[in-house]
Amino acid sequence: MNKLAGKKKTSRFKKIASKLHLWLGLSVGFIIFFVSITGALYVFRDEIEALQRKDIIYHQERDYTSKKLLPIRVLEEKINEQVPQEYPIHWVSIPTDKSMSYRFYWYEHNPDGWHYFDEFPIYKLAYVNPYSGKVLALYDEKNGFFQIVKMLHWSFLLKESWGTYVVGIPVLLFIVMLFTGIILWWPKNKAARKQRFSFQWENVKNWKRKNYDVHNIFGFYSSILALIVAITGIFYAFIFVQTLMYFVFSGGQTALPDYSSYKTTAEESLRTTTTIDLMAEQTRAQFPQAFAFNIDLGHPHLEEELEGNFQVYVQHLSYSYHQYSSIIFDENSAEVLKVIDYKDKNFGEKVVGANYDIHVGSILGLPTKIIAFILSLMIASMPVTGFLIWWGRRKKNKRSV
Repeated sequence: MNKLAGKKKTSRFKKIASKLHLWLGLSVGFIIFFVSITGALYVFRDEIEALQRKDIIYHQERDYTSKKLLPIRVLEEKINEQVPQEYPIHWVSIPTDKSMSYRFYWYEHNPDGWHYFDEFPIYKLAYVNPYSGKVLALYDEKNGFFQIVKMLHWSFLLKESWGTYVVGIPVLLFIVMLFTGIILWWPKNKAARKQRFSFQWENVKNWKRKNYDVHNIFGFYSSILALIVAITGIFYAFIFVQTLMYFVFSGGQTALPDYSSYKTTAEESLRTTTTIDLMAEQTRAQFPQAFAFNIDLGHPHLEEELEGNFQVYVQHLSYSYHQYSSIIFDENSAEVLKVIDYKDKNFGEKVVGANYDIHVGSILGLPTKIIAFILSLMIASMPVTGFLIWWGRRKKNKRSV
C-alpha cells in the first residue's frame, strides 16, 4: 500500500510539473527563443569588431617609441575640431600598449526617454592616434548592429528601468521551467534512461519522436549552464538577485564596500590641463601589466553619480572585464586617495564583478564564448521543440475525439 501511495504522489507531482512546464512554456516560449537568439548573435561581438576594425585598433604611427603622447585635453580639442558633436566627450579608454589607438566615447543618458533611442541620445566611439590627435575612425555605436542586438536582448529596446523586467520576468519563469523540465525528464526505469542521455535513432523514422528526443536531451545537457545564464541575466533586472549573490559568495556580507569617504579635498585652483595626464601616468605605474584604463573627462552630469570620487577604472584582461581594479584620485591635485586592487577584493566582489562575463561567455575567452554560443542555440531550440510536442499531442487528441 505504501508503494502504491508513493507512486500516486509521484504521479500527481509530475502532473503538476507537467502543467506548469506546458503553460509557462506556451506563455513565455517565444520570449525565451528571442532572448536566446539575440544572445547567440551577441556572443562574438568583440571578435567580429576586432576583425572589422583591425586597421585602426593600432594607430600605425612610425617611430612612436621616440615620440611623446599628446596631453589628453589637447587630444580632446583636436577631436572636437575634426568630428564636432552635439554632446561633449564622456570618457577615454587608454591602452597600456602604446602601439594601440586611444578610444574616446560620447555617451549620454536621458532618464525621461521611454525607449532606447530616446533614452540614450548619443553613444559614439572615436579611435584616435595619441601622437598626432588624428581621428582614425568614428563609429555610431548607438545604432550599430551589435548594440541594437544587445538592447533587444536586454530590454526589447524599451526604457531600461522597466524594459529589463519585460525580459527578466519571463527569464524568471524559465528558471521554473528548467526545474519542472528536469522533474519530467527523470526516467522511470533504466530502459528509459538510455533514451534520454543520447540519441537512439537507428530504427527511428518518426520526426515527432526525434523532436521529442531533441527536446529532452538538449534540455538535460543544457540545464545547469542554462540555469547559470538565466540567473546572471536576471541579475540586471532584480536587485534582490545581486544582493543575494553577494551575500552568498562573500560569506554573509550584506553590502559592497563603500568608498564614498575618499573625496576631493584639495583646492580647485590646483587643477590644470595636465591633471588627467598625471592620473594616467600614475595608473600606468601602478598597473603596468593591465590591458587598458578608463578616465572620465569631467562630464558635468557625473558629479552626483560619483559622490565626489574621481575613479579611474583599470581593465586587466583584453578579452574580459571581470578582472578590474580602480584608483580613486583627488581630481584637483591628482593625489592617489585609494587603490582598489582586484586581487584584494573578497570573493563576493569578484563574483558580482564577473557576472557580465559569465553571462556572455567571455569569462575564459574564446572557449567559453563557443560554449555560450552553442548553449544559446540549444536554449532557443527548446521552446520550438516543446511547442511541436504540444501541437502534435493536441492534433492527436482531436483525432481521437
